[in-house]
Amino acid sequence: MDARKQPEKNNKNNNNNNDPMEIDPIDDGPPPTAAPTPVASAGGATSAAFLLTPIVMTKEEEAREAIESLRADDMAQRVTAAHRLSAIATVLGPERTRAELIPFVTDGLDDEDEVLIAISMSLGSLVPAVGGAAHAHVLLRPLEFLLTVEEASVRERASESTYQMAHILPDNTFAEDYANMLGRLARKEWFTARMSATRLIAAAYARLYDLKQEVATDLLQAFCALCRDDTPMVRRVAAQHLGTLLQAVVQVQGRSALTTVVATQLLPLYEFLASQDQPDSVRLQTTENCVAFGQVMSQFVRNDTIALTSSELDLLRQVLPLVLATIDDRSWRVRWTAAAKFAAVVQAYDVLPDVMDSLVPSYERLLQDPEAEVRTAATLNLAHVAQCQATVPRPQNRPTPQEGEAPTTDDNLLGANNNNNNNGPRVTVAERLVKRVTSLTEDESEHVRAALAMVATELAPILGREATISHLVPPVLLLLRDAASEVRLNLIASLSALNEVIGVDLLSQSLLPAILDLAQDGKWRIRLSIIQQIPLLADHLGRDFFTERLASLCVGWLGDDIATIRHAAAVNLKELTALFGTEWTMSALIPPIADMRHHESYLRRLTALEACALMSTKMDPDTARLHALPLVLEMATDAVPNIRFNVAKELEKMAPVCGVQAYETQILPVLTMLMEDDDRDVRYYAEKTATALDEVFADEPVET
Repeated sequence: MDARKQPEKNNKNNNNNNDPMEIDPIDDGPPPTAAPTPVASAGGATSAAFLLTPIVMTKEEEAREAIESLRADDMAQRVTAAHRLSAIATVLGPERTRAELIPFVTDGLDDEDEVLIAISMSLGSLVPAVGGAAHAHVLLRPLEFLLTVEEASVRERASESTYQMAHILPDNTFAEDYANMLGRLARKEWFTARMSATRLIAAAYARLYDLKQEVATDLLQAFCALCRDDTPMVRRVAAQHLGTLLQAVVQVQGRSALTTVVATQLLPLYEFLASQDQPDSVRLQTTENCVAFGQVMSQFVRNDTIALTSSELDLLRQVLPLVLATIDDRSWRVRWTAAAKFAAVVQAYDVLPDVMDSLVPSYERLLQDPEAEVRTAATLNLAHVAQCQATVPRPQNRPTPQEGEAPTTDDNLLGANNNNNNNGPRVTVAERLVKRVTSLTEDESEHVRAALAMVATELAPILGREATISHLVPPVLLLLRDAASEVRLNLIASLSALNEVIGVDLLSQSLLPAILDLAQDGKWRIRLSIIQQIPLLADHLGRDFFTERLASLCVGWLGDDIATIRHAAAVNLKELTALFGTEWTMSALIPPIADMRHHESYLRRLTALEACALMSTKMDPDTARLHALPLVLEMATDAVPNIRFNVAKELEKMAPVCGVQAYETQILPVLTMLMEDDDRDVRYYAEKTATALDEVFADEPVET
């Protein structure tokens, strides 16, 4: 453990004369040593008046108590006090906060990690308390120490507070004190300080360049040295922020920086950090850094009328192989990162010339990766990659490269030696990738097929109606017949995109068996998921088809063994009522539910009661009053108390729909009867509902 983090916990209360807070900061006198003692009466009894007098603490006393808590042995007290630093500083005032509180806190930073986290979070909000931005530099000293501690969570909170404070520092303070702090952190012997420096330098470069170019140049050199640091953890954090620094450099120096600073200083770092000699944790950042580079290059192509120069194209030829190398990396985690972020890669490079000719074939390699996790991540990006507007060569039948082989596209980067492909037919990215969907439906991993089912239908709006029917519908039908219930469920949940392009008429006959299988799945969560999709499917399939094939299934769910399924089924019937209307509900749903009220199982009767009440809220008032309400009121005489008190509860939902006349003539008499029930729970809910409805109808006249 870092020697600087080992506090002398046994001496927390042994303050010597040099302790800056030994003299109480509130009144310049010694802190109180004991609470006042109650005065005893002549008879020896404590004064009752003293015991009953409330103790009111002033803000000064609260601040004194918090300061004492910072010295306490109990860590929880010190954490609470650390969170109250802002309140303490407000009471002390700016001068005493700068002169006493900040040095006191700084001297106590050899504490437990939990206390340091609380202090790190509080320091960022102390700028107004120390006198505003002009005096904010006094907070840099404790923050600098916190940025060097071993615990990552402490450094993270300290970095957040430092970011927060840096934005409001005056220019001279930022260019002098803040920049000097970054330089010290970058040169410290302990590697945690250098890790913090890489984060802060990348964020501060743009402003420093505008204020003092020589200072910004020095810190840029320090960052470059950190990228080649001997400690892998430092190189990892540097790699995480290399893309941010590159964007900042181009932002302040303009397009000319590409052929100067970027080409001579930053691009060699790209290649160094992406090399196979680096550990996996460093190479994981390669894809994100290449995305940042592509965004910078694409920005000039989109905004400027001048095409990329030959020097800039040379830079692109150096960076693109780094992206492609991640696809064949020996570490599956690096390949997974490339697959997960490939949509961002395509978006960053899609406007650059000939780049997609290399990226799309490489993406197809990710879809065929030996690791299922990589294929899953790549599949989830399928629709986003297919949205690219560029055209690519039509795929040719050639053997798939084995793991470890160099990709066949690397020799054809940016049009070099690519005459054969360029002269051949070209298709959109979506038209090329849709050919891969069928092979993915046969993937041995259920997770890959489930991911495909989530995104496959999103290709339909990109392909158009004809291509969707020809190329996408056949694999979708295969997914509907997949052995894994999660695959079928994911596909059904994503059918809305397909319906907008071709409708579901072509799929209706295949949908029905899939829905029936999922409705009887042994996993209740699968059944719950398909129930939640029923209203959407009903809207797509139409009322006639749904009534003939699926209406009875929806009622049947009311008898499921799982209570959550029964409740979801009742809610589903309410949604169907809102979708198809009251007349359809009366003919398709009410008769079987009315019969269920007489089932021998009280759970079935209870579910029927809930379904009637929920459906009535979506019916027109007359039908609810004449048909749904009597079904519920008849159950008020059920032999099971649970049914009777649920009748009282459901009537509270139905009464506003049925109207005040139904309340006075039908509902209130039943509630009165239930308020005299032998069961106390029935009486309680009946009284509660009656009171609530009296308030609802208090101002409404009785209808005649």
